Amino acid sequence: MNQNKPHVAEQPPAQVADASISDQVARLLAGERRAIASAVTELERLSTSAPALLRALQPHLGRALVIGLTGPPGAGKSTLVNALIRHARTQNLRVGVIAVDPSSPISGGAILGDRIRMTAALDDDGVFVRSLASRGYLGGLSPAAVRIIDALDAAGFDLVLLETVGTGQSEVDVAEVADIRIVISAPGLGDDIQAMKSGLLEIADILVVNKGDRDGAERTMQQLMGALSIRAGNRSEVPVLKTTATTGAGVPELMTAIEKIGQPILAENAVDRRRRRARYLIARAAADLVAQRIKSDKDGGVDKLADEILTGQLSPTDAARKLITP
Repeated sequence: MNQNKPHVAEQPPAQVADASISDQVARLLAGERRAIASAVTELERLSTSAPALLRALQPHLGRALVIGLTGPPGAGKSTLVNALIRHARTQNLRVGVIAVDPSSPISGGAILGDRIRMTAALDDDGVFVRSLASRGYLGGLSPAAVRIIDALDAAGFDLVLLETVGTGQSEVDVAEVADIRIVISAPGLGDDIQAMKSGLLEIADILVVNKGDRDGAERTMQQLMGALSIRAGNRSEVPVLKTTATTGAGVPELMTAIEKIGQPILAENAVDRRRRRARYLIARAAADLVAQRIKSDKDGGVDKLADEILTGQLSPTDAARKLITP
């Protein structure tokens, strides 16, 4: 046996990890699909290397226009996203899609219905679609969605379409994350009335009545425009458009409205746009920490606060302040 083999110094684990992340980021920036998919998976699962990966992506962010699409189930959101993908690709725009599906009550994973319906994404390297479980977040999003936006932004996608889970009244989180918010309704669902009662009108930059070939489409449009006219501020200026996603009717007009709103947004300071998403992540993390503290209460402190609320000594707001104040 040769006892004189040259000694090869092993790299410290941190250096090996840094080199691996640098290589992954380089391949992601080059648009390599496998690297994009790997990064998205790491960020979704929040792996041990995810924080370092997010830091490495920061200098390459701020170019993508993030478009949130929300509205009640049955409005045809996924079909409309598919139609938008097709139209954007005719303009040579690269499109990333984050489709938030309801979580499975058994596995906690996404049901993947959206990816099944988005046929425009098949065999097209200019399109990347990831279905994401809502993980029980009632706002229609999970923090993982924001991390994945960063990966798709860095990978050079021009548009990131963020389709929320479709619960109808609780999806206002998208207002904190997207650059443009599109609220989709359809005739015959009763969702025109629902939208008037919910906070969805307040967050909409564009209102879309999909399935516009159905009876009642014009009536739904008129109701939504009437609801906008009585809102405070400049809500009456929000465009109300009609589409039929299955045929593509109205989709070019929708894309034109997106471009009109999006151009001044992209001209803004990218840091300001990204700061809004960072604030959302902080708020979600803080809410999660508070919820975890309440669930894991072992010294009875939360029960004591609850009793003080019951006896009128504290308001819920004062109790919450005591809970989160060191």
